[in-house]
Amino acid sequence: MHGPVSPGWLLVVLCAATGAYCLLRMRSSVEEQRRAAGGEALMGFGMAAMAVPAAAFTPPSWAWSGYAAVFGAAALRALWAARASAHHVHHLVGSSAMVYMAVVMALSPGGHAGHGGAGVPLLTGALLLYFTVYVLRSGVRLVPATAGGGAAGWGDRPELARACRLSMGMAMVAMLLAM
Repeated sequence: MHGPVSPGWLLVVLCAATGAYCLLRMRSSVEEQRRAAGGEALMGFGMAAMAVPAAAFTPPSWAWSGYAAVFGAAALRALWAARASAHHVHHLVGSSAMVYMAVVMALSPGGHAGHGGAGVPLLTGALLLYFTVYVLRSGVRLVPATAGGGAAGWGDRPELARACRLSMGMAMVAMLLAM
């Protein structure tokens, strides 16, 4: 990802930790939670891989096509699942944003998105708006969830799942801004 190295590594750690927690959530006894956690783990680890600073590692040019293919498949799966639950629409937008970022990175010289030109592209601006609103709404919804306490296992704690989604939303905003 284009941008300063230190924030890039912090973004990698945040996304990888989120992906790891989502793997723990896959042990839930509730099938829908397991399914959502799998998609979120893929998103977290994919975001971590894409956020590695270019100064540390520049992926080969074919890697961006691989990212686009993986997240394109995830977007199709989310589109299919969105028929049953509106929550999957967010997964569709997130996966589509990852495809968009991979395509932009593949088409830009040297694997870095350019900052020159006429400002923020329309699709980038729309995705920034969506994820900013999502982060603000998720943050507000997280506050009441932390008030309750229960004896649920790590995979079944709704406040941790919301915090996981909030952190991935913030990471998506940061990645879109860095393009």
